[in-house]
Order: sequence, then C-alpha cells, then structure tokens
Amino acid sequence: MKKSCKPLFYLCILILFYLPRAATGQVPENTEADTLNGESAEYKNNSAPFVYIDCSFCDFDYIRSELPFVNYVRDPEQADIHIFITRTSMVSGATEYEISFIGQRTFSDIQFDLKYVAQRNATTSEIRDGLNKVLFSALMPYLSQTSLFSSFNLMHEPDGLQATELETPKDPWNYWIFEAYVGSISLGLESNRTDFDSRWGIFADRVTEDWKLRFRPYFNYTYVEIEQSEDEDVKSSVQRHGLDTYAIKSINQHWSVGLFADYITRNDRNIRHRVEISPGIEYSFFPYRLATRKAVTLQYQIGYSYFDFFDTTIFNKNSQHLLGHQFRGAVDVEQPWGSISGGLIGSHYFHDTSLRRAEFFGGFSVRIFEGLSVRFQTNFQMIQDQITLPAGDASLEDILLQRRELATDFSLSGSFAVTYTFGSEFANIVNTRF
Repeated sequence: MKKSCKPLFYLCILILFYLPRAATGQVPENTEADTLNGESAEYKNNSAPFVYIDCSFCDFDYIRSELPFVNYVRDPEQADIHIFITRTSMVSGATEYEISFIGQRTFSDIQFDLKYVAQRNATTSEIRDGLNKVLFSALMPYLSQTSLFSSFNLMHEPDGLQATELETPKDPWNYWIFEAYVGSISLGLESNRTDFDSRWGIFADRVTEDWKLRFRPYFNYTYVEIEQSEDEDVKSSVQRHGLDTYAIKSINQHWSVGLFADYITRNDRNIRHRVEISPGIEYSFFPYRLATRKAVTLQYQIGYSYFDFFDTTIFNKNSQHLLGHQFRGAVDVEQPWGSISGGLIGSHYFHDTSLRRAEFFGGFSVRIFEGLSVRFQTNFQMIQDQITLPAGDASLEDILLQRRELATDFSLSGSFAVTYTFGSEFANIVNTRF
C-alpha cells in the first residue's frame, strides 16, 4: 500500500469501529455514575430490573443519580420491583421510614419490609443518603438473580454492635422536645395598601411508648390597612392566639385514653376567651404499630366549655358555660395501589341538641391501571352550632376583610383529578438544567 493511502485507510477503520457503537448509544462515558468497582458498568439494559419508586417525599433525581444500575419506570405496572415508602414520627422527634420491596413477575417470590430511622437533627442530605444505603442493600437480592450481580463487590463494615440487646441510653431531657418557631412573617406594601401577617409559637412535646404529652402556645396576628382618597382609611386587625395541650396514655395496641385542654382568643369569631377541657377514649381496630399503612379508629370525647364573647351573641349571651360531646370515626389506608382516607365527626351540646354539627370528609388516590390515576377529596359540614355569632348585621367591610363570622347552614369543598400518562416506560435520565 502506498504511503499516502495509509492515513485514509486508518481513518476508515476508526469510522467503521465507532459508528455502530455511537448509533446504538453504547459509547462508554468515563463518569463515576457509570463505574462499578473501577470498571465500566453496563446497566440500563435488558438484564437490569425495572424499578418503580412509590414515594411522595423522596428525592427521585438523587436516587436515580446514585443508584444508576437499574431501570426506573414511571408506573408500577411496568416494574419488576415496586418500592413503597412511608414515614411516621417517632420518640424524641426522630422519623421512621418503612420501606416495602415488592417483587413482581420473575421476582415475585422476593418480598420483604425494612425500616430506616432518621434522627431528629438529621439533615436532608443525611436522610437521603441513609435511604439510598437501604435501597442499595435491599436491591442486591434481586440483582443476584441477574447477570449484573457479578459487577458488584459488596463489603461489610463492622460497626461494633454485638448480638445482644442494646442498653437503652439515659436521656437527660427525659424525652422532652422543645421548639420555638416563627412560622411566617410576611409584609406586603403597595401605594394604597399594607398587609402584614405573622405566626409564631412554642412546642413542648414528650413522646414515649406509654405517653404522648403536648404543651403548645401559639400566636397569629394579621393587619390590613387600605388608604382611600376621599373616605377614611380602612384598617383591620385579626388576632388568633391560643394554647393547645393534651396528655394521651397508651393502654395496649388497640386502646388509649386522653385528656385534652385548649384556650383561644379570636376577634374574628367574637371569642374573647374560650376554655375547653375534655377527656376522651380511642379504639383502633388494627394494632397501632400498623398505623403508618392502615388505621381504622373510633374516638369519643365529652367535655366542658366556657365562652366569653366580645359582643352580645344572637342568643343574647355575653358569656356561656356549656357541656357537649363528640364522636369521630376515621379510616386511613396507604398501600402500593393508592390511598384512601375518610370519616365522620358528630357533636352537639347537651343543653340544646339542636346546636349540633356533622362533618363528613374523605378522599382517595387510586391507580386504575397502567398510566391512569384518579384523585378525589371532599369535606362537607352541616352546621347548626354557631353560638358565637354576634347580634346585628355585618358591614361590607367586615365581610370583605373576613373579620366577622357569617351565618351558614353548611360548608362544602372538594376536588377531583384524573391523570393519564403514556409514552416511554423509562425514567432513568436525570437532567437538572434550569
């Protein structure tokens, strides 16, 4: 071969070698996410299982970036592995995450549950790292059934724990958690209008297996001022301050009792002072330990209320002592196929049973089939117990600025949504630009 033809010959060889690989998307990239044990990992192919992450609060981009060796899909019907994650608050402010791994199709015989506990002071980064470690470890039984498993080198890092019961550490705070918060302070200024809103308070909670205690004072203040060129300026302030407290005692996995007390002052509801004290009892049809996934409960409370009003009410009262009771039944179910919640609340005062209220609430979110989901939520109240309504007519300013309660017989709200997703099954790509 002539010397002048050699460069052209080598160029043709390179083109023939790389062109098929580029056309099929198999050009390797030397990135950390594409490397397992220092070697290029061939993932997102036919041997990698399809995974659906069923979680309303997870960082999906982070999961997919850190665990790129499986195929992520957009619907549980497409998945070989359905990962269902829920969470609940624990003692001392910690959060427990319950993670169900549900194998489907070829992995249908591999199903188990794991738990991960994030401490109260854990940052968002620490929590998502902890969850990813659990996901990584739990995916290994599935990957062991595929050709990908040979690409992994699993190492055990002993943490010094012995196979004996751990000693419960001493808590100098005796499980009390204190938190001072400023929920929001907002200020809006316009040429002729000023809006100010603030919310702040204090939490003091103690949660153990036997007791739940709370002491929570809170303060809310809203102010609106509207300047008028010809008339007097409109000014409105709404104050809603109160104290919420309770003590709840666990009896067993189905029964608990509690004592509830609260105080509130609220000028937009004609309440100068209201004090309520009510003992109650609750029965759970399912053990409380299953409450993060399914709960059916019945509650009954009976109590005493004292009202002191800013203005004389429609019942010609400036203050009032009342006895009443309340019944509540609720259902909460959260499963991989969706969630259902609902219930009813009924109450009335003993001195006049016509002063009563009934509330019905409910909602569901269900996956009908692949790609189709339905969500519905509603709340309906029948109201005949507005004992705080002031006598006399409400002014237009009171109505528009919502600084006075209006008489009503009912309240209805609701929402309904249907979503249908179709197209590519895969959700592997992470692109955080813009």
